[in-house]
Amino acid sequence: MPNSHRSFHRSLVLLLLLTALPLAAFVGAIGWTPAAAQEDSLPMRNYLLGQSAQGRPIEVFQFGDGQRKLVVVGNTHGAPEGNTYRLTLALIDYLKANPQVVPPDLRLFLIPTVNPDGIALGWRFDAFGVDLNRNMNTALDACPENDWRVTVQGARGVVSDTGGPYADSQVESRLVRGFLLDAAGAIFLHSNAGLVFPASCEHAPSNALAQTYAGAAGYVYSRFWDAYTITGGMHDWAGGLGIAAITPELVTGDQIEFQQNLAGLLAVLEQSEALLPLPEPGEIAGLVVPPSIYRYWRAFGGMERFGAPLGPAVATPDGVTQVFGNVRITMRYDRLDSVEFVQPDPIGVRAAVDLAYGGAATLAPVAPDATARYFDATGHTLKEAFLDFWQRNGGAPVFGLPLSEEFPAITADGRQRIVQYFERAVLAYYPEDGGVRLEPLGLREAVLETMTDPAVQFTAR
Repeated sequence: MPNSHRSFHRSLVLLLLLTALPLAAFVGAIGWTPAAAQEDSLPMRNYLLGQSAQGRPIEVFQFGDGQRKLVVVGNTHGAPEGNTYRLTLALIDYLKANPQVVPPDLRLFLIPTVNPDGIALGWRFDAFGVDLNRNMNTALDACPENDWRVTVQGARGVVSDTGGPYADSQVESRLVRGFLLDAAGAIFLHSNAGLVFPASCEHAPSNALAQTYAGAAGYVYSRFWDAYTITGGMHDWAGGLGIAAITPELVTGDQIEFQQNLAGLLAVLEQSEALLPLPEPGEIAGLVVPPSIYRYWRAFGGMERFGAPLGPAVATPDGVTQVFGNVRITMRYDRLDSVEFVQPDPIGVRAAVDLAYGGAATLAPVAPDATARYFDATGHTLKEAFLDFWQRNGGAPVFGLPLSEEFPAITADGRQRIVQYFERAVLAYYPEDGGVRLEPLGLREAVLETMTDPAVQFTAR
């Protein structure tokens, strides 16, 4: 496929993903035909998704360039399930030799391991002793029994405090979370029980995907994992966001069972349109929210964290953006299929600049403090309630780095509170309940944009 065709095809995929409009609408509008744009497959792409806690690379391999995203997550449980790592590498080799098996509507990603530290250390957990398949925020579905907990059941029902200090606490879990936000389907490979089970909270697309994979692979289909309760599981996190998600369990703990799992994967590829429903837009306070922004809004705190949308989503040269009460969230074209595809914009920077004009000494860099976390990049510290909130709820990707120290200010509710400015947010401390909340930075941005819009007329009185 010529580069110009590929660029056009990639742009069309982005439009479909961001607007959730049917393909037929674009075909009719621009005269594009799938046959003309799919003369051959894009070459395989291999890139770094991120790094583990100990700095080991977490790679991803891409095949195809369609609108529907399927992710195969290989090894999660380190050395004891090393056969899933080798299986994923074998599947990648097969796809390199047979790229034509990936249907035109699909882009397929395979991650050999999200736990390279566990492989290197020779155990099931990550570098901090956390079970990555018990660390996800599974409170997004309607089933409380699978919600994340510190104390979890693991292999052979062993009970241990390995769920992590809080949901999505581990860097590897956050990579999975960020990368799958726009996925239609996810397959999490494990061993060894010889069965396939779906997300547990009666998610029909997950059920259908598990049945198809199990039937083709010759594994047993199980409606759920019944040996013990899985809390904080990746499959349940994905299902809670509407992603068709399954867990194939290999029969053995040492063999890769390549032919069985290849058959399962090929069956899914052959029925991708039926088995992998595209992400759907949401509706909040009567306003439509694009699919990936809606999933981000839900996964990172929803109404409590970000507030309601203040207007419809808007297309920009760089992507699609939507303003909420406390943030402005953007999908960036140039960051598709990375963990940064959807992020709040750094509108806290402009607020901090405006604050600086008011002479706030708290914006001046400070010396490192042994009692606080220090950020060399901005010269500011983060501690106590603000540090705890920042870490638990997404850290720098969600809130950015601190641009000020803590200082007293009048907050949006008219009361004086302790606040701190960040690149993407302003946090305020509420001593009456010990909580931390976001100030309405999105509302501020919307008002500023309206005031600077030349089409809006203002009358001085």
